[in-house]
Amino acid sequence: MVSIATNAREIDQFDHKIIEALVADGRMSITDLAKKVGLSNTPCQVRLKRLIEDGYILGFRAIVDVKKLGKNHVAFTEVKLSDTREHALKAFNIAARKLQEVEECHMIAGAFDYLLKIRTSDIANYRLVLGEKISSLPFVASTSTFVAMEAVKESGV
Repeated sequence: MVSIATNAREIDQFDHKIIEALVADGRMSITDLAKKVGLSNTPCQVRLKRLIEDGYILGFRAIVDVKKLGKNHVAFTEVKLSDTREHALKAFNIAARKLQEVEECHMIAGAFDYLLKIRTSDIANYRLVLGEKISSLPFVASTSTFVAMEAVKESGV
């Protein structure tokens, strides 16, 4: 496996294995993690601490069943801004991060400026979010919506 150099520290095959194992199961104990990657507990724990400190591992989170929480509707919204100078982009980014319904927000190179993944309970709720929240974000000139019919693969699932 190829080493990656960042922050003046390289990560090796053991570090990659640790990351891969924790992506699959973030609740794995140090003992199980060490066995899985072929290290003893102490070196594994030292490596894990370093991976966290160096920013390779940003945190741990629960993966929830959004359908059980009543968030069955997914829409992708293209957003075109009226101004794409840096101050406008920053204002949009700050405001978009605050919207609970925005699951993902990506700046796009193409015919529009942003692609948002919006999760709501149903189409009626999405309509309200679009009309009252997304359309009110700074510098939004227009939007276009694509409704997901089925999730074939989603991150974290």
